[in-house]
Amino acid sequence: MSADTTDQHAGPGGGGTPGTTAGRGPAGGPAGGGPAGGRPVDGRAPARRAAARWAAGGAGVVLLALLPLLNLSVPGILPTPTYQPGALQLLALCMLMAAAALSYHLLIGVAGLLSFGHALYFGAGTYGLAILLDRMELPLLPAMALTLAAVVVLANVTGAVALRVTGIPFAMVTLAFAQAGSVLVRRNPAGATGGDEGISLNTEHVPEFLVGVGNTRNLYWIALAALVAVFLVVSWIQRSRAGHVAAAVRENELRVRVLGLRPYLAKLLIFVVGATLASVVGMVYLLLQSGAVPRAVSADLTITLLVMVVLGGVGSRWGAVIGGVIYTLLDQRLTALANSEAIAGLPPILHVPLSEPLFILGTLFILVVLFMPGGLTGAASRLTRRGSARSRRSRDILEEAS
Repeated sequence: MSADTTDQHAGPGGGGTPGTTAGRGPAGGPAGGGPAGGRPVDGRAPARRAAARWAAGGAGVVLLALLPLLNLSVPGILPTPTYQPGALQLLALCMLMAAAALSYHLLIGVAGLLSFGHALYFGAGTYGLAILLDRMELPLLPAMALTLAAVVVLANVTGAVALRVTGIPFAMVTLAFAQAGSVLVRRNPAGATGGDEGISLNTEHVPEFLVGVGNTRNLYWIALAALVAVFLVVSWIQRSRAGHVAAAVRENELRVRVLGLRPYLAKLLIFVVGATLASVVGMVYLLLQSGAVPRAVSADLTITLLVMVVLGGVGSRWGAVIGGVIYTLLDQRLTALANSEAIAGLPPILHVPLSEPLFILGTLFILVVLFMPGGLTGAASRLTRRGSARSRRSRDILEEAS
């Protein structure tokens, strides 16, 4: 069980006592004492680190918001300078995939729910909004509100059924729902979904400032706003009582039941919130891509989100964001690399595998899983801790020498 949950629920005579360190006996040192060396513990350090992380995140958001106004070139990563539509389109796609990975992080990273059907709700937002704009001719905002309400109902129904089981059976049930949605989209009922060809965005009722290549900058800012909003909602949910209960259920559901809490409702809330956030991202994705395709509902997209979360680090919000951005950049830019003259001139033993972007992505993913079990953020945390430990040892040596 997580530290937050243990401190909240453990009682006397239970599995642990609140404030275990403070309650040590003589062998552990006096209550409130510092480490073995006698150095006092600064209780404000975690708060300062958290404030520093949020400040760095805020500075990053400001920098991203200013990118369309700057003329920056990143050869090999961005196809054009940052003020041009090509780079803005790619960066907006990266941010939307990062937001989708964040919504999936709620399920697997917070509640421990391995879902293979998360793309169903992303696709429901994409296709739902496209169909409403095309068939009902509603303005954009009412169509988005109606789509969101429909996805909330869908997530409650499917989640209520899927959460009756746990583990692999839960994953299979969610996969079955996603496959049903994918089949429905490909069958093209009443010509609504466009079948394998997908459906184009009807821009008649979409504001002009969101239509056309010349307005890619506005879509970029909307994608950034969507990422920030999803991150804030996920952070709030994780810190809420429901988030703590869901994290406790992930560690030991039986103990949560013994404590008189209702793990089913906590997991259902996390499931519905994650699905709703995915649908919001799907609606912005429709505006950015000017259409919806069957892959938006397929299990392939869910697997991609899972890879993003694992790549960045399971359980880390920043890890989901970093994993989503890096995976999308690699997925988009490795295609250009695979078709480049440099790869074409290599011997066949190298040319064949390197001309396949999925082979390169798969190899990188295997290397991360083998050598960075905590993902990219886990590796960064370990390096930071080692640096801090070396600094503390250096200070101790200097103090002893003086």
